[in-house]
Amino acid sequence: PKPLFIVAEYWSHEVEKLHQYIEQVGGQTQLFDAPLHMKFHEASCQGSDYDMRQIYTGTLVEADPFHAVTLVANHDTQPLQALEAPVEAWFKPLAYALILLRENGVPSVFYPDLYGASYDDIGSDGERYHVDMPVVDKLDTLILARQRFAHGVQTLWFDHPNCIAFSRSGTEDDPGCVVVMSNGDAGEKTLALGENYANKTWCDFLGNQSQQVTTDENGTGIFTCPAGNVSVWVIEEAI
Repeated sequence: PKPLFIVAEYWSHEVEKLHQYIEQVGGQTQLFDAPLHMKFHEASCQGSDYDMRQIYTGTLVEADPFHAVTLVANHDTQPLQALEAPVEAWFKPLAYALILLRENGVPSVFYPDLYGASYDDIGSDGERYHVDMPVVDKLDTLILARQRFAHGVQTLWFDHPNCIAFSRSGTEDDPGCVVVMSNGDAGEKTLALGENYANKTWCDFLGNQSQQVTTDENGTGIFTCPAGNVSVWVIEEAI
């Protein structure tokens, strides 16, 4: 029989409780990574005070990536709903880059983040409110980047509280990418990618940076991102 993809929801921010659930069902289902969603919420609210090196600490995707379904929002976490903990709009492109372009976990995209939505509902104070959920900036491009460039071995540079980076090496058949993001000022990383990437010209697939990056004969280059945003660097000839 064809194996089924099954995802369950046990909304606890304690990864140990998620482990217990997975064990009780014999590992037959995957689980939404509620701890990671809370990390995204906290990071979006704290801005540059949040230590991006800790974004995966205590999450299911860190402890058990095979069983983790990662998310940035769902119908319960949006404003006025039961588990209200929305991720601020400025951080959503960073959060989606962190689930779509890394190899760990199975990412999910929330429909209103891609297409927008608006609704009216009752707040905890009994008053009625109108909520607009705008389309996440360049989410469609991030999804395309996953399809085209999220391939190969992953390397992390989580070495600064505000500016982090990771790369995908690519494979024989599919190209890789370099992802740089900052929750504070404009950031940059000097990254050694190896001789396979010597003397290559790179551009930001998201278009957030207009300049190009050229790696040297050792495959080392200085990759940048705008303040409070993310850049996805790909080899120009692969576009």
